[in-house]
Amino acid sequence: MPHEQYQSCIDACYACATACDHCASSCLDEPDVKTMARCIKLDTDCAQICRLAASYMARGSEFAQTICQVCADICEACAQECAKHQMDHCQRCAEACRKCAQTCRQMA
Repeated sequence: MPHEQYQSCIDACYACATACDHCASSCLDEPDVKTMARCIKLDTDCAQICRLAASYMARGSEFAQTICQVCADICEACAQECAKHQMDHCQRCAEACRKCAQTCRQMA
């Protein structure tokens, strides 16, 4: 099955998407939401590309490596933004994004 060779990357992508969804939702509850706008936008982009990448890997698409390269770039941008904020949800998201970026780069 195509997905078995990518399982660790698929798992990292889904974990990252979940962390990004949680972070974006938590950012909306912060007192100054405007200062969190870029974080929320990147969280949303990152969660979506992670799910897309996992889907491409699961079906063994010939474009999986290309999507994973883009996914890694977006994960790194999200990690950098989240790392700027001291809230626990942002720090956990940054860590999940870094792990996903590393795993996607290894796959790509």
